[in-house]
Amino acid sequence: MEVRASSESAGQALGKRTRGVCPEKLQDLVLGGIHEGSSCRLVFSALPSEVAYEREASLRAAGHLVVTNAASHRLAPDVPLVIPEVNPEHLDLILDPSKGAIIANPNCSTAGLVLAVAPLARAFGLNSIHAVTLQALSGMGSAAPTLEEFAGKISPFIPGEEEKIELETRRLLGTLEGGSIQPAELAVAATSNRVPVVDGHTACVSVSLGRPVEREEILEAWSAFSGVPQALGLPSAPAQPVVCLEGDDVPRPEHHVDEQGGMAISVGRLRRCPILDWRFTTLSHNAIRGAAGGAVLLAELACERGLLGE
Repeated sequence: MEVRASSESAGQALGKRTRGVCPEKLQDLVLGGIHEGSSCRLVFSALPSEVAYEREASLRAAGHLVVTNAASHRLAPDVPLVIPEVNPEHLDLILDPSKGAIIANPNCSTAGLVLAVAPLARAFGLNSIHAVTLQALSGMGSAAPTLEEFAGKISPFIPGEEEKIELETRRLLGTLEGGSIQPAELAVAATSNRVPVVDGHTACVSVSLGRPVEREEILEAWSAFSGVPQALGLPSAPAQPVVCLEGDDVPRPEHHVDEQGGMAISVGRLRRCPILDWRFTTLSHNAIRGAAGGAVLLAELACERGLLGE
């Protein structure tokens, strides 16, 4: 294992530079410089977007398989943007993995939203989505204020977030045709807010479906939803990717954000919508399913698909 960091952190022990808990066996791991070479074929990237574009491209050119959480390459025509349960076939964009490749994890809010709507698109067809997100402070990374500092506040604007949700959702639900991704033909409107919650992105979602359905059909579509990770028994795959909750006041971050180790999303408050067809609330762990955990699951899938070689 090798860990690289910025020039400010290079040469220091990982345990001294991490926020929160660092595993004891990694406390003394010395951080290398971000531009140093690597002997590891698989690289996880959590770089800032302004740095990620060139560095990830250079790693790909050197033959590495890069699994990235950065936004820089997500919409590039030759980069698979993948949620393993939703669109694993998009990995077929990589024709020759021996030459290196970049695989992108979606935006943390997009991940939770798409896991909620993908079962509905699969079962009934999907025409449009309207989503209002209430996003946790941890989504800001190292720049995040403490809960105490942000208490009583809300920010109704997160730069670039709404565009990411709208574009990435259509790409994730799109199809691979003739060696390129054709985005799904559906309307997506997103509004994003930052709220005083530590972890867990909530979304209030309304959808227009391809045909009339009853409430029980939607609940069954969610409950029965699974994908390739579950079929393969991948180590990080949740047994049930979408968990339906009953009650008028669910899901709630303080109770449900860690569902199945933070790798499952929760859905609740399903009811008819007077403008579209149905509306509901979703909750996902932005730092696990929407970031590190999602990237690890994606790497497990890539390995299973032979993208790391023999």
